[in-house]
Amino acid sequence: MEATKPLLDAAAIGDLVLLDPLSEDSLLRTLRERFQRGDIYTYIGNVLISVNPYQPLPIYTPEKVQEYHNCNFFAVEPHIYAIADDAYRSLRDRDRDQCILITGESGAGKTEASKLVMSYVAAVCSKGEEVDKVKEQLLQSNPVLEAFGNAKTIRNDNSSRFGKYMDVEFDFKGEPLGGVISNYLLEKSRIVRHVRGERNFHIFYQLLAGGSVQLLQQLKLRRDCQHYAYVRGESCSLPGVDDAANFRAVQDAMRVIGFSPTEVTELLEVTAVVLKLGNVELSGSYQASGMEACSIAEPQELQEIGELIGLDPGTLEQALCSRTVKARDETVLTTLSVPQGYYGRDALAKNIYSRLFDWLVTRINTSIQVKPGKQRKVMGVLDIYGFEIFQDNGFEQFIINYCNEKLQQIFILLTLKEEQEEYVREGIQWTPVEFFDNSIICNLIEHSKSGILAMLDEECLRPGVVNEDTFLTKLNLLFATHKHYESKETQNARRIMDTSLPPQCFRIHHYAGKVTYNVTGFIEKNNDLLFRDLSQAMWAARHPLLRSLFPEGDPQKASLKLPPTAGSQFKASVAMLMKNLYSKNPNYIRCIKPNETKAAMLFTPELVLAQVRYLGLMENVRVRRAGYAFRQLYGSFLERYKMLGSRTWPRWTGTDRAGAEALLQELAFPPEELAFGHTKIFIRSPRTLFDLERRRQERVVQLATLIQKMIRGWRCRTQYQLMRKSQIILSAWFRGHAQKNRYKQMKRSALMIQAYVRGWKVRRAYRRYFRADASTRLANFIYRRLVQKFLMGLSRNLPPLAVMDRTWPPAPYKFLADANQELRSIFYRWKCKKYWEELPPQRKALLQTKLCASELFKDKKMLYPKSLQQPFRGKYLDLTQNPKYQKLHAVAKDKLVMSDTVRKVNRANGKAVPRLLLLTTEHLILADTKAAQPKTVLSLGDIRSVSVTRFSDGFLVLHLKETSTGAAKGDFLLVSDHLIELVTRLHQTLMDTSAQALSLHITDQFSTRLQKGDMAITVVESEKAGTNGPVCKKRGSHRMEVLVH
Repeated sequence: MEATKPLLDAAAIGDLVLLDPLSEDSLLRTLRERFQRGDIYTYIGNVLISVNPYQPLPIYTPEKVQEYHNCNFFAVEPHIYAIADDAYRSLRDRDRDQCILITGESGAGKTEASKLVMSYVAAVCSKGEEVDKVKEQLLQSNPVLEAFGNAKTIRNDNSSRFGKYMDVEFDFKGEPLGGVISNYLLEKSRIVRHVRGERNFHIFYQLLAGGSVQLLQQLKLRRDCQHYAYVRGESCSLPGVDDAANFRAVQDAMRVIGFSPTEVTELLEVTAVVLKLGNVELSGSYQASGMEACSIAEPQELQEIGELIGLDPGTLEQALCSRTVKARDETVLTTLSVPQGYYGRDALAKNIYSRLFDWLVTRINTSIQVKPGKQRKVMGVLDIYGFEIFQDNGFEQFIINYCNEKLQQIFILLTLKEEQEEYVREGIQWTPVEFFDNSIICNLIEHSKSGILAMLDEECLRPGVVNEDTFLTKLNLLFATHKHYESKETQNARRIMDTSLPPQCFRIHHYAGKVTYNVTGFIEKNNDLLFRDLSQAMWAARHPLLRSLFPEGDPQKASLKLPPTAGSQFKASVAMLMKNLYSKNPNYIRCIKPNETKAAMLFTPELVLAQVRYLGLMENVRVRRAGYAFRQLYGSFLERYKMLGSRTWPRWTGTDRAGAEALLQELAFPPEELAFGHTKIFIRSPRTLFDLERRRQERVVQLATLIQKMIRGWRCRTQYQLMRKSQIILSAWFRGHAQKNRYKQMKRSALMIQAYVRGWKVRRAYRRYFRADASTRLANFIYRRLVQKFLMGLSRNLPPLAVMDRTWPPAPYKFLADANQELRSIFYRWKCKKYWEELPPQRKALLQTKLCASELFKDKKMLYPKSLQQPFRGKYLDLTQNPKYQKLHAVAKDKLVMSDTVRKVNRANGKAVPRLLLLTTEHLILADTKAAQPKTVLSLGDIRSVSVTRFSDGFLVLHLKETSTGAAKGDFLLVSDHLIELVTRLHQTLMDTSAQALSLHITDQFSTRLQKGDMAITVVESEKAGTNGPVCKKRGSHRMEVLVH
């Protein structure tokens, strides 16, 4: 029972066994109120009723799985997870094989219910790589079977058109090992025809929509479904359904199950053959004998089918348009009329697809079956059609309703058996229960000699003219007095006028109501005839899968024995299913469709009431309430109702049974309403339980009031104690704070008085020793002290000795600023001196040269900044190593200061030629670059001055004295890549040898002396100057322009 909601609330009654009064109206009202409140699940004892909401609900989350995992079945809200959990725990913990029977009409949610059961079991099983693989294979079998076995009907967009029973096998730990799937009565007639507004099986539309271009070319298919007669309709697509995505999901599922690529290809090829058979058109003609014959109107489709399955089109055409008849020892080939040819074509398509579906189930079983030898437990899940009553009911509805009669029979018997076993287990006397035993209806249909199915088989095998009229006549004679059978003839014999029963029909009074069956098509559908020629043609195909589907086509195994009829096959399957179900503990899920339009949360009472009758829910409730309607463990009962007794409240120290007996004795219920089992208390009528629940509600209100009163008193007392404690703390802190403030004031006053007294004493004593220069001495003392402090601090915080570091601590007092600045200058000079003393002689000479260059060129010539990063090497020519320069080395000897390559500008035309320049301590030598012979030797004393430009060029003029020996040709015009270094070293050499500075002119215009007179030189900045050096251009005999960049 639900422990959290009052049982008096009709909408909250989770178990219809507790309805009082029990009627169709009260049951329907309870289902409706719960459905409108979002509770789609309701119990009848341990039977679950599920009403399809036609919309997703947030009740299947992982949190819900945990909530129902290992739960008490009646302690939580009704849910499909509770049924699944109870079945799984019974299987795992009590070693009882289980079966879950899911029934209901199309669109009621049976397929979704079976998925939820499987997903819950998969979620609560233990984890592991092998276990997860098995679970995934079991779950992935659903999309494959749905694609090939489900279709869109008027009532349901994903209606199962076959019955499915899956045995999931577990080991002793409750981990899944594998499973076995059985299928029942595929609706293969849907292959060739379906009513307006419905579709063929999903796989055809998925293949056309989701197959790749390459795959469709391989299968010789077009993407347009309107091209194919078997799937042609108003619309090939469904709103909200992505057939292409579903096809990819089916391919993935087959890969997970273990299908090889070859098997998938062969499967799709056979599917394409079925689709293309519908486009095979026949045309009629007459033979010379006057007999009607048929032939293929358009051979293209037949040609493509032959290529797909590896069969000669002529062989297939002969099998479709003619038939071989064996009479005694003769074999006669007869032609078929156009209707007969179309019948054979459609029969072939139906048989191919039906056998392909059986092969698919067998192939899946091969992947998921358990290896032999392992100990196993079994949980079966049955998803099968519910009871069907249409305007026109045929052979399919007759077979389906027969199956439901058998399921109702097993439900009643197993439910009564379970009830009886519980009564015996608890020591309660069992009273026989009156109920409608539908075995009389089952015998009417399945009796081996006088049942409807036996008569149908007999009529199909009878020689002579066989039709539905003779079959109906035989039924009327055999069941003329049967109270559950009637037809127009039997009604006339009983003088009953009933216009609702047509002549070609018979009516059976099923447990769920009367159903009228039209016998038209019974003979044909029961025979399920396929011409032997078509079977042999399929066996002759070179397609491995298709050939394996028709073993009877092998001429060596040809047999004149007729195959079993569809009715007898289904009867045997149902018998095997019933035997399987009898061996297991049953769990029931009854699915109900709330409306015909598939609208979300819409409840149609008339439709639901019809299903309540079809499913026999009232019968279920009556059987469940037979004897005692309510039973519960003593512990749970006492825990819920102990507040009603003065002896059991607030706690009971004895046994649970003694507590329950004491409680019920105090409540004074009639003895006939109660029974005490070994572990449970039994209550006969729901009214007694509701009286208990009403008293409990009243008592809960009283206890709640008492609890509220006690809590309010406790809260007030607690708040008072807290306020009192807080007031005491505040008072203590306030008094302490006031005393602290008073003490601090007294302390400040005492200190002030002491300070004044001490000052007065010191001043009075000092006056005796006061001198006129006391202030000066005191000031000097303070000054010296501050200076000492400053210098000591400075000694501890001297900056680093790096030359580039110019940091210095600031003066702490303003009067020390000048001294601080002077100290900073002294320290920096001393630091530079230390740095200079540590340098090697070569480095000192180089820095001295750099310093000299700075004095000569800084802020005067634009080339100077570029020379800062260039080291002054001096000797750019290796005179000692190169033998070519041996004569020059002999001239220079040890007096060489600088050697470099320069360009000498021709005075006549301004062109420059390379020369070797050697600067010694006494001479400046210009030598030829090729012969390395001195061409000009100038004494340093002959150099009067040097002129350079202010730009970034290397142009210079050596002005010679008129009295010098080399001045005959005039001044020298040179271009050097190391002009700064050359002029600097020339200046230093002159200073070292003659103590005279070099006369340096930095200007853009200057005059130079030539052999024929003076010449004016003008320096011009121009972009025409090359990057290799200045360009000298002669402008007449006495003027030259030097273009620099």
